Amino acid sequence: MKILKRPAGLILLLLAALSFQSQDGVAGSNLLFYGLAALALIIFFYIVVSVADNFMVIESKQIGVKDTGSMGLFPSFREIFRPKKPEYLEKAHVYTLTKGYDIPMAGEPREEIREPKVTRFALTPPDFFGLMPIPKMLVEEGDTVKAGDPIFFDKKLNRIKFATPVSGEVIAINRGLKRSIAEVVILADNEQQSRDYTLPAATASREELVEFLLESGAWPAIRQRPYNVVADPDVVPRDIFISTFDTSPLGPDLKLTVRGRMDVFQAGIDVVRRLTNGLVYLGLDGRGEDPSPFEAINGAEKRYFRGAHPAGNVGVQIHHIHPCGAGENTVWTLGVEEVLLIGELFKNGRYDTTRLVALTGSSFSDPCYVKTYAGANIAELLSGAGEDIAENARVISGDVLSGTQKSTDGFVGFFDNQITAIPEGNEAEMFGWLLPLKPRASISPTIPVLSDDIEITTNTHGEKRAFVVNNDYEQVMPMDIYLTQLMKSILVNDLESMEGLGIYELVPEDVALAEFACVSKQPLQQILRQGHDTMIEQG
Repeated sequence: MKILKRPAGLILLLLAALSFQSQDGVAGSNLLFYGLAALALIIFFYIVVSVADNFMVIESKQIGVKDTGSMGLFPSFREIFRPKKPEYLEKAHVYTLTKGYDIPMAGEPREEIREPKVTRFALTPPDFFGLMPIPKMLVEEGDTVKAGDPIFFDKKLNRIKFATPVSGEVIAINRGLKRSIAEVVILADNEQQSRDYTLPAATASREELVEFLLESGAWPAIRQRPYNVVADPDVVPRDIFISTFDTSPLGPDLKLTVRGRMDVFQAGIDVVRRLTNGLVYLGLDGRGEDPSPFEAINGAEKRYFRGAHPAGNVGVQIHHIHPCGAGENTVWTLGVEEVLLIGELFKNGRYDTTRLVALTGSSFSDPCYVKTYAGANIAELLSGAGEDIAENARVISGDVLSGTQKSTDGFVGFFDNQITAIPEGNEAEMFGWLLPLKPRASISPTIPVLSDDIEITTNTHGEKRAFVVNNDYEQVMPMDIYLTQLMKSILVNDLESMEGLGIYELVPEDVALAEFACVSKQPLQQILRQGHDTMIEQG
């Protein structure tokens, strides 16, 4: 019991001091007796009140009150000095997360949108976890396709078809290890053409909507938890979750994505909510002074989130709203771009993968936003936008925590709306572990962070070593999961412990920040994916 954190603790110490000092007086024995009696009485009442305070907080959690900091008898110092919430949050359902970390990183993009001309696009099977390495191809090199035409399907679920993001000519089917399909490359037409669709009636049943989405090629945009795989069309999800903001390092501003397209987003929500018997939840950004523009969306439950990264991760939002799991607790997730894809399909009758991609990182000459289609060639995207990359830089499709390293001749991932370029950290730093002379990001208070504009490199400042048990994961993960124990259970293939410790709730992006903070330099995302593979194999 941390007495010194309560005003009563100071009173107890004061009375004890007075009692002992009173022994020097004539009536010292009587004063000592009364002082000790008063001290015992105060301690007794303090224990009773503290237990009542704790029970009130526990009861508040059980009945669903998320902001339990103000539910006790005594306000905490954090509650007293917490900044006042904006007025629009006073009557909103708000989750205030106290754990997490915003990496101070240079290279934030300006709100300037450029439209470079890109001629090559690709659909990459590895972007869809759970898809067989060699899907069944429906096209060959030299075939002409329209946006939305299916080009391959999964051999295990042949109803799920994957469509080309643009119209043009198939110029390459590149293969990877063991002849797996690495990417299908399309040379885009100057004027984009979409496949023609016969839209289902407004009164169409859920089954008819599912069949249309499967045939249209838009179905792979929907992902399913556990495991973050392409959604199973034979499963009815308990709920559907959509995060409308990104808190990852230098993450794009998704308000720009829906600017002028809010009617399309609403059309997508109208379709998505008919795919579940439960609710559609929108995670809204509560960190600013103004309400989220997604507040105007109808047909969805809105929940505001405040806090550092990973507050914008849909997995964190699911954990706090209604945790997912196997069986009847299966849920689906979508991003803002995927909702817009479905909205364009049903509102305008076209397959449109338009993306607003943020070019971020200190290795870019002028970070900004570019408008393109999914799967754009990175080299053409950057040259068309007039961007130069510094020498000895690493290019990442996605953010620095959970993105994928790419060559400049690679392609943006299907679900990515960010390209990051940072310096390679392959230069030796004399006594870097002992005297960190260069600014660096760290959750440790021993390394002061004096700037919000640090040039982050790929250097991990250490090598992989044995697991060190500390509370670093707990500092940055706003989820009630014992991550160290979970990772160790994965390494020893303890299926029962993996299930009990919460593997169903996590995907790699949810543990990416913990991997950054890990003093043991463990590849937590890789280990978690290994655990997912094991659980899937075991059924």
